[in-house]
Amino acid sequence: MRLKPAGVLITMAVIAILGYLAFKPRPTQIAKDQDRKELPAPNSDSIGNVPNTAEPPANEEASKSEVREFAYTPEKPENGKSRGVVELGATGFNSFVINMDDQQRWEILSKDFGESLAYEGLATTEDIRAGLKKYISGMLDKGVAKKDIHFVISSGAQKEPKTTVIGNELKKMGYVVNKVSPEQEAKFGLKATVPPSFAENSFMVDIGSGNTKVSWEENGSLKTLELPGAKYYEKETSDDEVYKTIKNEISKIPTEKRNVGFIIGGVPFTLAKQHRKDNERYTVLKDPGSYKPVDKKMGSGLNIYKAIADGTQTDTFVFDWDANFTIGFLLSLNK
Repeated sequence: MRLKPAGVLITMAVIAILGYLAFKPRPTQIAKDQDRKELPAPNSDSIGNVPNTAEPPANEEASKSEVREFAYTPEKPENGKSRGVVELGATGFNSFVINMDDQQRWEILSKDFGESLAYEGLATTEDIRAGLKKYISGMLDKGVAKKDIHFVISSGAQKEPKTTVIGNELKKMGYVVNKVSPEQEAKFGLKATVPPSFAENSFMVDIGSGNTKVSWEENGSLKTLELPGAKYYEKETSDDEVYKTIKNEISKIPTEKRNVGFIIGGVPFTLAKQHRKDNERYTVLKDPGSYKPVDKKMGSGLNIYKAIADGTQTDTFVFDWDANFTIGFLLSLNK
């Protein structure tokens, strides 16, 4: 059968269309080719000494701000006894009641921690006595015997004139006021904060308003450091000066002791509060750069935290919601 001229043209057109469709690049192939074009060039640091200025991978940035957990549960005390302690800090009172046994295992029964009675409201000696009676009455109501209520003035608070007046009022009420040195404070903080199973590879940091205490165990003895506190800005000390000082001093901690930094104090409390889950005992702080300061004290505290993190290269700082150096004081008392 012979095709007419019109049929020949139609046949040729169909063949041409089929040929185009057969050799046309597929969408998936176009995407693959485009992906290959957009891949970054290999890092040339090793071959041409050209600095790699690429941004860190997204997952690396996320790891700095992720919320992690510290899976540790302290042992419960057995046949324990209630004891109470009131801390006279640089800015106010903190009080704790614990259940403690003869093996120094303890648990918190009550606490007024981080949002305690401020000194600003204690204008007269009558105000001071009323405030102290409030704390004492609360502890007596919780079953703490009067002889088991203790008062401690922190090393930073001893520089505050108000604590001298408060201490005198306590003595008139028949109580002993225990003054502690920065070294003792660091020792007590370590005892209360670092679990026994972590003592071999970890250290303790207490960022206070007046000073920062650091401690760790080394060759059977206690090592301590006293560093600037979160209110160093009141002395017109620069952030850069404090950062350099702390980073240099913190390098004294042996490398094998830098696995975990157990951290307490007012600024760490504020940081941990931002992302605490439920009523967990321990909160792992984020990288210092993940927080934004809301005032000078927090900004200074973050500068201290960053200097410690950079100086030790420790990436795990655990805040203990129940610990305080004054609890370490209770644990150090004769049974």
